[in-house]
Amino acid sequence: MDPLTPLETLCRIILRAREFEAQTPSDYDGGEDPDNIDDEEEGSLSVLEDEVNTGVEDELRTALDDLGDDQVAEVLAFCWVGQGTYDAGDWAEAMEEATDEGREGAIDELMDMPMLASVLEAGLAAFDLSCDGIGDLS
Repeated sequence: MDPLTPLETLCRIILRAREFEAQTPSDYDGGEDPDNIDDEEEGSLSVLEDEVNTGVEDELRTALDDLGDDQVAEVLAFCWVGQGTYDAGDWAEAMEEATDEGREGAIDELMDMPMLASVLEAGLAAFDLSCDGIGDLS
């Protein structure tokens, strides 16, 4: 299968999605009991960020926005195959439903999809497509 979207572009989306997923905000406090913190530790900074870097989210959304309508539908269909919602043999049906989602609906679903990078990668693998050897995508 030759995707409508260049494989390099799909792999770039996977890379951006991984970066986005890695920025899950956390309330982790290091396991400290707030009642037992020494006064000198109160002013210390947490190693974990308190806020998500919206630049990475913007980059992912821009990568999706730069695609044509049929390409956005294709990315969503690949994800559905990767999730197991559709089999690779049901590609035409997956594409039809993804197209019916509409551009904005498909992009919103992709941005909200848990593990977007992994499911897109699995969807590509179902068609023997891989990002191996694509080069430096940063």
